[in-house]
Amino acid sequence: MLTTLKNAFKIKEIRNKLLFTLAMLVVIRLGSQLPVPGVDRHYFSNWFAQQTGDAFSFFDAFTGGSFINMSILALNITPYITSSIIMQLLTIAIPKLEEMQKEGEDGRKKIASITRYVTVALALIESTAMAIAFGRNGLLENYNALNVITVIAALTAGSAFLMWIGERITENGVGNGISIVLVINIISRVPQDMAQLFEQFVFGKAIAVGAVAAIIIIAIIIAMVILVIILNDGTRKIPVQYAKKVQGRKMVGGQTSSIPLKVNTAGVIPIIFASSLMQLPVVICGFFGYQGTGIWAHILRGLSSSNWCKPSEPVYSIGLVVYVVLVIFFAYFYTSITFNPMEIAENMKKQGGFIPGIRPGKPTSEYLTKILNYIIFIGAAGLTIVCVLPFVFNGVFGAQVSFGGTSLIIIVSVVLETMKQIESQMLVRNYKGFLND
Repeated sequence: MLTTLKNAFKIKEIRNKLLFTLAMLVVIRLGSQLPVPGVDRHYFSNWFAQQTGDAFSFFDAFTGGSFINMSILALNITPYITSSIIMQLLTIAIPKLEEMQKEGEDGRKKIASITRYVTVALALIESTAMAIAFGRNGLLENYNALNVITVIAALTAGSAFLMWIGERITENGVGNGISIVLVINIISRVPQDMAQLFEQFVFGKAIAVGAVAAIIIIAIIIAMVILVIILNDGTRKIPVQYAKKVQGRKMVGGQTSSIPLKVNTAGVIPIIFASSLMQLPVVICGFFGYQGTGIWAHILRGLSSSNWCKPSEPVYSIGLVVYVVLVIFFAYFYTSITFNPMEIAENMKKQGGFIPGIRPGKPTSEYLTKILNYIIFIGAAGLTIVCVLPFVFNGVFGAQVSFGGTSLIIIVSVVLETMKQIESQMLVRNYKGFLND
């Protein structure tokens, strides 16, 4: 990785892209410190301290602390992520959007344009809810119509501005702009989390105890990173043979290819879906200040990951079981709407391709579905391990950090993807140089 970056800086074109990306990231971090006019910046930090759950901690980790500081980038890139997921699901459900996606570059531009409008709409809704619900409870120093409108405008503009920066990084930087914006927010919290871990388990302890604790912390993080890399790069290649056929006076075909099926076919989407669904009731109750009574109080505590795996309260770990089931379910669900074995089997049949030992058509579709089901389960199991480990250490040892399994998966996946894009740009540049010579 370091060698790739070193070589990239030797090429002027790529060096300019890297510097542009770095400059945009600096702008993002500066924007995360600019407060929204007329708000009490300490309101959310005090409000967080009073909450029994951790529903908003996940959101704050994705915004790089902007949310708890109530900066102009408090909503950050989350409205865009939500709108992208919504558009991806609607593309499957609405035939017109599906046709747009199949139109090629023009169709994708139209969908991207619609996604921007949906992003602004979601940011407007979220900022309005925050300004009204929290504003009347102390977020605004003076609760009046002008200050409410100011907060709504600032938060909506901040989210739209980050979306614009992400697109500029994609066009003028190293690419993968929206993901890079998300990663820099998550990484900004890592030093604070690591300092908290070492202060809790290493500093102030006996030398032997502190050394063992430090080794265990580092070993767990390295093991999780390796597992994420394996999940991200793991593929099952299905061999495909194309029959020979006569075109004019030439015999064409006969090539051997493969269909790469990723082990982690759905990426981090199942975790985001499962976490959002689990935290939605807690978030809604938090907005209205409802703590629950009787059985509802226990249900809300069970939905919060901060109460999972506690030896003193094992009953709340049922929420973890529900979470794992949801992750596996969404892994299958999301893959089923983004990967169509029947369509692939029909395209192979039209092009004269077949899987050795499997008849074209329906048998090929059934074979791909069978293999895919095995792969999805392996990927979902790996995702579950990465996500559950932080919950276990949080519950058993009280290691409360925002840097969890979801954040780690996003960081490693985006870093690997960005490095691949840089390498491909270097490769294209070398080819151009060779051709010009």
